[in-house]
Amino acid sequence: MELLRRLRIEPFILAILAAVVIAAFLPVSGGAATTLGWVTTIGIAVLFFLYGARLEPRELRAGLRHWRLHSIVLGATFILFPLLGLLGQWLLAPVLGASLAAGFLFLTLVPSTVQSSITFVAIARGHVSAAVVSASVSNLLGVFITPLLVFALMTTDGSVTITWGSVGKIALQLLLPFIVGQIFRDRILPITSKIKRLALFDKAVIVLIVYAAFSEGVAEGIWTMVGVPQVLGLVGACIVLLAVVLSLTELASRALGFDDRDKRVVQFCGSKKSLATGLPMAAVLFVGQPVGLLVLPLMIFHQIQLIVCAWLAGRYERAAGEPDAKVA
Repeated sequence: MELLRRLRIEPFILAILAAVVIAAFLPVSGGAATTLGWVTTIGIAVLFFLYGARLEPRELRAGLRHWRLHSIVLGATFILFPLLGLLGQWLLAPVLGASLAAGFLFLTLVPSTVQSSITFVAIARGHVSAAVVSASVSNLLGVFITPLLVFALMTTDGSVTITWGSVGKIALQLLLPFIVGQIFRDRILPITSKIKRLALFDKAVIVLIVYAAFSEGVAEGIWTMVGVPQVLGLVGACIVLLAVVLSLTELASRALGFDDRDKRVVQFCGSKKSLATGLPMAAVLFVGQPVGLLVLPLMIFHQIQLIVCAWLAGRYERAAGEPDAKVA
């Protein structure tokens, strides 16, 4: 651990990279994948239960009222990202081909992540209650906005079917545990306040999400469809995209006079794209299309955003003080 500190390497980042490498060589499949899915689902639910238990009700009410912050996050997710995606598609099509360039555009149209966005805000000592609202609203609205954006900005064959399944999943897996945590806060808080390394649970859930998502892609054989130069080109494009959005969201939140806690919400919630939401959407949006190629940019961006934001959250965490202090 001392060597890692001297090299300024976050153990959290190493854990994420290890999950990617293990998934590449030992992807989970079959019954094990089903079990991992349930473990991840339960872990996320517990995570949000603990968030609810740790947040004071007045913090949550303040988060709901923070309309300027939520507007910036939604604007970054559904306006800034798509504009950059259109530019990226135009630049990348001659180099990567039409399908991968279209996939790059698609990744910019999906909603923000929920669990990882809020987890990074919590790690970075940001305004967690506002993050819960921003990320959840983004994901819920994305069920409707993303198909409309796909119709408006992409050429697709087949039909789009919108169901309430994803909405129900968000409500049951994320919002309900959070509300229950709020209800039983007075009973749970004395227990959680005595657990000094509770932040490790937040990070462990993120590592599980990375392993599960990357395993799914490997099991589908997506890496056999493209060459190394194309993958490297996509990686470079995704890095540039994330850097631009992180910079612009930081500048916007600073220009609007947000405090540091709210800046973390704008940065982490406004710069994420959800693989968990994007993959199911792609399956129904692109019937008869090369879905594997269309979702590859999203898969790559998802891994990059987790690694970069893990580093960034750790940097903010160190600047804020004690790593395992309680997040309010």
